[in-house]
Amino acid sequence: MQVIIDKKKIEAKKNETILAVAQRVGIDIPYLSFNPELRGKGGDRVALVEVKGESKLMSAETTKVREGMIIFTNSSKVQRFRRLNLELIFASHIEKCADCTLRFNCRLLELARLQQIKISEFSDRKALRKTYRFSTAVEIDGTQCIDCGNCIEACALQGINFLQFTGKGYQQELKPTNDKSRVCIHCGQCTNVCPVAAAQEQLEWPQVEKVLADKTKIVVAQFAPAARVSIGEEFGMKQGTDCTKKINTALKELGFAYSFDINFGADITTMIEAEELLQRLKNKKNLPLFTSCCPAWVTYAESYYPELLPHLTTARSPHIHSAGAIKTYFAKKKGLDRRQIKVVSIVPCTAKKQEAVRTELYYQKEPLVDYVLTVREFAFMLKKRQIDLARLKESETEPLFNDGSGAAAIYGASGGVMESALRTALFLNSTKEKKISNDFRLDFKELRLNKNIKEAEIMLGKRKLRLAVINGIANFHYILPHLNKYHYIEVMACPGGCLGGGGQPLPNTKEIKEARRKALYQIDKDKKIRRAHENKAMLTYYNWVKTNKLEAKLLHTKYFSRKRT
Repeated sequence: MQVIIDKKKIEAKKNETILAVAQRVGIDIPYLSFNPELRGKGGDRVALVEVKGESKLMSAETTKVREGMIIFTNSSKVQRFRRLNLELIFASHIEKCADCTLRFNCRLLELARLQQIKISEFSDRKALRKTYRFSTAVEIDGTQCIDCGNCIEACALQGINFLQFTGKGYQQELKPTNDKSRVCIHCGQCTNVCPVAAAQEQLEWPQVEKVLADKTKIVVAQFAPAARVSIGEEFGMKQGTDCTKKINTALKELGFAYSFDINFGADITTMIEAEELLQRLKNKKNLPLFTSCCPAWVTYAESYYPELLPHLTTARSPHIHSAGAIKTYFAKKKGLDRRQIKVVSIVPCTAKKQEAVRTELYYQKEPLVDYVLTVREFAFMLKKRQIDLARLKESETEPLFNDGSGAAAIYGASGGVMESALRTALFLNSTKEKKISNDFRLDFKELRLNKNIKEAEIMLGKRKLRLAVINGIANFHYILPHLNKYHYIEVMACPGGCLGGGGQPLPNTKEIKEARRKALYQIDKDKKIRRAHENKAMLTYYNWVKTNKLEAKLLHTKYFSRKRT
């Protein structure tokens, strides 16, 4: 069909929205809350257009084109109402720009500049609204909320349904649900779709800046597999660019004493999980085995299905493992006082903030990870200091450890944790059977498919293993009635895995996540060592832990029912 936008004839597709057509041909229609991952309600009334023959302005986000439609995107009427609606948004949004992680790429501020709106002129009608904090992970600031409803939809798409609107008209307010059986799992998907950072991670960068200035502390940083292929987006680099070595330099510029790669910790997780899988298969007990490196999934299991907790692997997650290695083995080798070391994890995840304060993961009654920064927070710290990651030279991590195997790199992608464990489980199984298998597979492409539920069967010696990968927590209920079919199940709460985590750079679309995913698998492919059990530095630490009988304190964890009724 043919439509006319701003006097240009354009071929449109059936069921396309006006905004989609305009974006496809390079016509700019300002918008604020629109997110391609959501259904889009046009709630903020910024993406307005005038359609010939219609008395009211239409939302470009939701209005579908029809044959012969004549559209004006910047008429005087559109400009007047767009400006009015932006003024109304600012009247319901208290500006806290100085500490906001969106400050350097805030769409609302950009629209205010383009429309020449003086944001200081508006009274803050929501000044008395509450801020709701969920554990130490996520928060929703009612004084900043513009009532677009994106977070409610994102939470519903996760199957959690923890957020709701109450009241009507100017009294409408975003709140947690009154249903006491519903629990926030801290996945942070709400923060990925909030256009004004009302829903955001609980910020820890101010504490990190403070501890960096404390000369009595040895402040070290470690960064996650998915962080290296997403941080570059914040600095105009191509999506999926591997910034590993630039991150090391950036950390030194910020004042960190040492930088470490969480890939080292991922190889530890892989070793434990592979060994545990083989042991459970041998004992025929607590199968299927579930992965547990996703803390949002752990919270989900503890809160909604505690009867499944014996099925979760006891392996700690990668950043807890590597922090344990830093505060024990590394400190001993370097002659450092463990109590002076402060570990900062840089991750794509908001739930890791809650995981870090779980007391069962402490060592000698102190946390192993002291602070957790999302990728967004890390980028904000760099921009505040005017450090352009794209222009930095490359450098290496602390040489006592290393940057892990290729198997560790793919932890950031849905299916990657299971694939990593299988690579090592195949080797360990053949060793125990005292015969070398020909099936030392490195690539499990059936686990890399872009599907919500991925299933596969592989041979482990003479045993056929049935596998499942849950890509996004909302898909767990589909597989729940069929758990007895499987031996091993990976669950990642965020769609796409850590690549789509709640602390990643925005936007966080399917296309961007795919670019990040391809980058991680390319890192794996290019590695000389692609299996965890080939990482000699990691094995040295792993054997040190066992020799000193520290397995319970540094390698394993426990889970607890947190179900509410």
